[in-house]
Amino acid sequence: MRLRKLIVTGIMCLLIIPFLSAQKKAVLVVNADLGTDTISRHIYGHFSEHLGRCIYDGLWVGEGSAIPNTNGVRNDIISALKQIRIPNLRWPGGCFADEYHWMDGIGPRNQRPKMVNTHWGGVTEDNSFGTHEFLNLCEELGTEPYICGNMGSGTVEEMSKWVEYITFDGESPMANLRRQNGRDKPWKVQYWGVGNENWGCGGNMSPEGYAENYRRYATYCRNYDENRLIKIAGGPNVDDYRWTNTLMKNIPGRMMNGLSLHYYTVPKTWRDKGSATVFDEDEYFVTMEKAAHIEELIERHSAIMDQFDPEKRIGLIVDEWGTWYNVEPETNPGFLYQQNTLRDALLAGLSLNVFNKHCDRVKMANIAQLVNVLQALVLTEGEKMLLTPTYHVFDMYKVHHDAALLPININCGTYGKLGRTMPAISATASKDKNGAIHISFVNIDPSNDIEISCSLRGTEKGNVTKSQIITGDKVETHNTFKQPDNIRMVDFKGAKCKNGELTLKIPAKSLVTIEIN
Repeated sequence: MRLRKLIVTGIMCLLIIPFLSAQKKAVLVVNADLGTDTISRHIYGHFSEHLGRCIYDGLWVGEGSAIPNTNGVRNDIISALKQIRIPNLRWPGGCFADEYHWMDGIGPRNQRPKMVNTHWGGVTEDNSFGTHEFLNLCEELGTEPYICGNMGSGTVEEMSKWVEYITFDGESPMANLRRQNGRDKPWKVQYWGVGNENWGCGGNMSPEGYAENYRRYATYCRNYDENRLIKIAGGPNVDDYRWTNTLMKNIPGRMMNGLSLHYYTVPKTWRDKGSATVFDEDEYFVTMEKAAHIEELIERHSAIMDQFDPEKRIGLIVDEWGTWYNVEPETNPGFLYQQNTLRDALLAGLSLNVFNKHCDRVKMANIAQLVNVLQALVLTEGEKMLLTPTYHVFDMYKVHHDAALLPININCGTYGKLGRTMPAISATASKDKNGAIHISFVNIDPSNDIEISCSLRGTEKGNVTKSQIITGDKVETHNTFKQPDNIRMVDFKGAKCKNGELTLKIPAKSLVTIEIN
């Protein structure tokens, strides 16, 4: 009898699950009066490494270039980055940071020593883009610099002097050297990474060894004048929870303001990562599934951090994230140049929603990378420049910068392949300083529109004042230099709000952001 009952129950479940999925509906509640955490604008940060064509032939063309530029940096890129209100920029690496000696990149450019970029293609680095060029760019953009120091092949003295060179306004050899090189007043640089991936390319250290070194470096990275350093320790590789536990245990909280985490979404294997533009739906599903794994990583690393830092004073800094595919055909494999499709835009929205949700602990994130490398926002080809689908997500999501996170309850159907499923809808909501509510939805289902009913509780607001969408014909659709607007952000007309109930039908494979006043 019991076996028969189990069989009947199983049959009923098999019948009900497809029925629920077929409805393709989602019900959400946005709690507009319960937000206590702030979504730091620094979650929307970026990363520029001396890798491939990110700096040279990307950002930097030099003052003498025929391409319009400001102090050697392309004007079209400067304009694009100002549009998305870029909050911070990490530099010079990445793995490159731990072989970079900053004094090679100051002074007259024609006198700077050259070096071999051993990590990325074995090309010659002429150091024409150095400390002054980077910090001048950050000033032009109005963005916070995030400098990653060299622990792997550098010295405590070298990093200590770099901090002094940049931030000290008094009389000292380093401050005077800065003045000699054309900069009288110091820059304000708060964010400093102490090494990069020191479990791997940054020195192949043990967590105990890194913690010991970190304390030494952090001791001699000093606060000068009004510049207060935010020191970020090199954190774990993906799910290395022992690394996190060891650093939290062995580094005093007063010496560490942030702990980094790196996670890349690789659809297949590290040997054959898959194509950026040619993939079937199974591979698309696996990509989205792996991207969503970042939430589990954040939760588990945060749980360890909570044991040592229940006040959440130390931020989790996801300073390298994004997709990693095979390079484009006939390009240098060491340059990591890949295209960028609607799939990447959906993945970016999904990831940013996770970071927003955990903004009590996640204080910064940096997508890899800014120009011509991995999940880039900008691609260049000579004088041409295009904005990728991922760029438009950052443009759409800038409404969440420094806004109050609003808790959301979501009940939605699933999207599945290969016998596995994941939620079809991802969402985030926030309230800005002017009281406007913004709700961003991601429908990862590539084939089905989803009807959304969203209750707005705890607010009298009820007018849709702006709606925008990013979508395309296929998840493989991407922008090219001949067709740069295949994927872009446009107005969305399908959202209505009445009596505190927001309704819309979000198209398949799309991102939508609604503003309510």
